[in-house]
Amino acid sequence: MKKILIKNARLVNEGETLERDLFIEEGRIVKIDQNLSQRDSETTLIDAAGAFVLPGIIDDQVHFREPGLTHKGDIYSESRAAVAGGITSYIEQPNTKPAATTLEKLEEKYSLAAEKSWANYAFNLGGANDNIEEIRKLDPNKVPGIKVFMGSSTGNMLVDDRAALEQIFAEAKIPVITHCEDEQTIRNNMAKAQAEFGDDIPMEMHPDIRSREACLLSSSLAVELAKKHNTRLHVFHISTAEECELFEKGVPLEEKLITAEACVHHLWFSREDYAQKGSLIKWNPAVKEASDRDAILKAVLDGRIDVLATDHAPHTMEEKDNPYTSAPSGGPLVQHFLPAMMEFVRDEKMSIETLVEKACHNPAKLFKIKERGFLREGYWADITIVDPSRPWRVNKENVLSKCGWSPFEDTTFRARVTHTLVNGTIVYDNGKILENKAAQRLEFDRV
Repeated sequence: MKKILIKNARLVNEGETLERDLFIEEGRIVKIDQNLSQRDSETTLIDAAGAFVLPGIIDDQVHFREPGLTHKGDIYSESRAAVAGGITSYIEQPNTKPAATTLEKLEEKYSLAAEKSWANYAFNLGGANDNIEEIRKLDPNKVPGIKVFMGSSTGNMLVDDRAALEQIFAEAKIPVITHCEDEQTIRNNMAKAQAEFGDDIPMEMHPDIRSREACLLSSSLAVELAKKHNTRLHVFHISTAEECELFEKGVPLEEKLITAEACVHHLWFSREDYAQKGSLIKWNPAVKEASDRDAILKAVLDGRIDVLATDHAPHTMEEKDNPYTSAPSGGPLVQHFLPAMMEFVRDEKMSIETLVEKACHNPAKLFKIKERGFLREGYWADITIVDPSRPWRVNKENVLSKCGWSPFEDTTFRARVTHTLVNGTIVYDNGKILENKAAQRLEFDRV
């Protein structure tokens, strides 16, 4: 771990943007101040003039597909795409093959990441209808959360037994994280669509099948259970205006029992985009109306939604190029999350300070991640440098995810990630991933 001095930086941290220099040694931030000088010839100098220096992005929801689905992506390929997008830490989901519904399977994923990951890593334990004993045994300082699929998604992890749900919410010692879509509502909608169209259901019907009613019904149940059992609940990927009303605004995250996340695709795309993008923007929950997109952004800004993330979930083009009933939901997003969100900053729809709060500070607070998520002396030097005025165009040649495509292809972003540092090591430098793997397992500072 070398010494690094970042000069001429606009540090964005804890609600402020300040002109500061930043000195790193032994993987940690040692000094933040004005006019720091290069200490010796062994210190690497990064001139950040014109750029923003951010705490490393913490993505609280990714699917890196390993084990069992590695033809779509794997920890190595997707974590490299992540650091190219300024993401320094991620929390991966349990719906792999086999599903991570036991602590043994969870530790197997940690072992894989220790060998392969370019970004810091953690893995959620999957909730199931029959694994309450595993939930009871987990160490709160080793696992970020318990992921509960209240609507089926990739894999077979649907928790559809009310008694099992009640028990998970009652006994969880760490945050319960939910994918909220009501399964029976979806099945009824699908049956009607198939009766009319067979397998060739128009892709733009996806938000009618994975409907707003399905989302609201399930999210409302999750909120009800959390309040009943005093459970720390985090609701993933809000997709409707109605769901936004379930959450509090004007309350500090630390004081909330229930929090929520928005993903970049629900802030960027709308129903009108299915005509051009088709299955490439087929996600669960579905991208819905432009009015939902606008309401989600408003909820991010007023504090009802606490976290911004990706739900990165790659599939191959061969898999995506199928009729509606066969085309899987999900897409690659880690490489382009920050450049896309910087468009909101450039268009003055969101401040850079709010972006950092939702994508860096709040994930660290919510999961009680130890010594990350902020630019603070003594913290690990997970740092993202982004130049807001270096345009670039997304194409297949510069997509790093293993699946080889992006829903943002042919989009020109005005901002570019120039450097990513993980634990004080430069792992990405102006378009090139450096062979300097320095990732660590995330630690959680819970009582």
